[in-house]
Amino acid sequence: MSVETASFAVSWPGEQSTGTRALDQDQRLNRFLAEVERRALRIAEIGVRDRDEALDLVQDAMIKLASKYADRSSEEWAPLFYRILQNGVRDWHRRQAVRNRVMVWFGRARTDAEDYDPVASAPDPMGRTPDEELSTSQSMDSLASAVHALPARQREAFMLRTFEGLDVAGTAVAMGCSEGSVKTHYSRAIHSLRATLEET
Repeated sequence: MSVETASFAVSWPGEQSTGTRALDQDQRLNRFLAEVERRALRIAEIGVRDRDEALDLVQDAMIKLASKYADRSSEEWAPLFYRILQNGVRDWHRRQAVRNRVMVWFGRARTDAEDYDPVASAPDPMGRTPDEELSTSQSMDSLASAVHALPARQREAFMLRTFEGLDVAGTAVAMGCSEGSVKTHYSRAIHSLRATLEET
């Protein structure tokens, strides 16, 4: 009797610890997603130039990470998440290319009203002067345009290394390429951006 009781007492905490570990993993994943959301949205927005589409892409990437890779170690989440997101951006561009080929027959042109972003147009809560705000806005617009104009792989390497702060190894996982390729794409992106921004 005492052996059975002792055995039961030993196994029960083990079951609890398994449940606790799963709960801790879920909480860590939720924290990761909350921390990465804003940066990921900015990356996606530069990639597709459409805030609503970027939001959808980020949400899809979060869902895929949670459903497929929640059991991975937290150190693996960032590269995996950005690989999913970058694949989503590439798929979006492929769909747009097909859509544009079809829509050209109907003569549909994008209007300025569709490019209007009320959030970006809101007053600055930091109290900067209109001139400072204009200068900052123009600088950010110039940078966003220059980044968007980069070849896709250079843009990915630049955004993952600069905006997200992934190291070379993590960026290589996210992009699905070698570390040497990451260094090459990133270096070319930096040189291209410097040249473009110096001109403007």
